[in-house]
Amino acid sequence: MLKFLSGVLLALGMVAGPCAQAASVLFLNPGTTKEAFWVSYSQFMQAAARDLGMDLRIQYSDRVPENIIKQAREALQGHNRPDYLVFVNEQSVAPEVLRLAQGSGVKLFLVNNALTVDQVKLLGARPDKYPDWIGSLVPNDEEGGYLMLKELIRLHPPVAPGQMIDLLAFSGLKVTPSAQLREKGMRRALAEHPQVRLRQLVYGGWTRQRAYEQAKLLFTRYPQTSLVWAANDEMAFGVMQAYVESGGVPGKDALFGAINNSPAALQALLDNRLSVLLGGHFTLGGWALVELHDYDQGVDISQYGGRDRQLPLLQPINRAQAKQLLALGSARNFGVDFHKLSAKGRPASYRYPFSLQILMH
Repeated sequence: MLKFLSGVLLALGMVAGPCAQAASVLFLNPGTTKEAFWVSYSQFMQAAARDLGMDLRIQYSDRVPENIIKQAREALQGHNRPDYLVFVNEQSVAPEVLRLAQGSGVKLFLVNNALTVDQVKLLGARPDKYPDWIGSLVPNDEEGGYLMLKELIRLHPPVAPGQMIDLLAFSGLKVTPSAQLREKGMRRALAEHPQVRLRQLVYGGWTRQRAYEQAKLLFTRYPQTSLVWAANDEMAFGVMQAYVESGGVPGKDALFGAINNSPAALQALLDNRLSVLLGGHFTLGGWALVELHDYDQGVDISQYGGRDRQLPLLQPINRAQAKQLLALGSARNFGVDFHKLSAKGRPASYRYPFSLQILMH
């Protein structure tokens, strides 16, 4: 009888073997379903999950850090735990998520905002202390902030010796690493151009409405403003609205720069309302899934580019690329074969080729 049962179990095991369950991933999206950036971010992840045969769920936190913590607690301590939790260190929530994850068996992956220097010191964030934290992917935020201002200054008409160029800057949230880094890059560019005077930097909270309200006051206070640096597209659109209401023409009387390649931002670049646009980091979640898929298959992802990586995704988008990216919005899987990017079975010299160029055929 026992022999029979073990034979049946063996047969069942053989049947169940090849039908291994798809790896389950939960992404805690810090944004809202109305933000073009975070929606396109989710869509790119969904395309990757479909291609790679992964079970992806996405929860939005509507930019409320308490929601992220609550969602993380439910995912990490509830009954229906995912294999992988992908999250963003938005408003510095990462230490609490790492704490909640201890002993859960859920593997963690950070995207977009890694730990700040202070958090690393505080946590003593060594891989052996958090064995379930398997990696992170972040964009080149500091360089992005720097490149945007450099390009805006390059495009600005020359001024007479002794004359100043007035700049207004709109950053995101003070406690978000990406905002801090973009601002740091902007200040690095500013230091190289003494003819540019930063009139004021304000925190628009990444939102159109807040930036609009701030800009209405600032354009009255600084009517000579001819450069506007905005850390994302939503804020740039709010500032533009205020500028138009004050009688100015974006792209002519003042040059605007922004980050994020939402369809509206790409169109604004084509219409010359935006003079400088950087983008490409909406792909980070999709690239993270390629790495998680490989990890799940037993690949040592640290061999192919490092456990924690910064990708040079933020780059100025020209008008030809803007047209290509707009057309991609309607293409299934964004025209990317995610399987082809896998490191499985690759030589040790292989490096994940994650970049915006993969989308540009």
